[in-house]
Amino acid sequence: MTSMDDREKAFENKYAHDQALEFKAVARRNKLLGLWAAELMGLDGEAAANYAKAVVKADFEEAGHEDVYRKVKGDLDAKGVDVSEHIVRKQMDDLLATARQQVQSEG
Repeated sequence: MTSMDDREKAFENKYAHDQALEFKAVARRNKLLGLWAAELMGLDGEAAANYAKAVVKADFEEAGHEDVYRKVKGDLDAKGVDVSEHIVRKQMDDLLATARQQVQSEG
């Protein structure tokens, strides 16, 4: 029975570890997305960093990624930056892959 308990505990630990890595990757993606959008809006330096932080915070409004999309797309539209929904969503997907690689290489 002990080996079964050990195996169950190992699976639980792996799941928790994987969830922590995914959380870090999504937060990193949101930061990278914020920096990308900031550049499109003509922000740089501290203004770009602050915008990226605001994008990361936007992800805590609701479950899923729609809150982040709405923030970025809404801000781009408000600044008159002509970027399609497809481009923003593609950037989100591409940056998530990049963020996952970065987090994996750090861990």
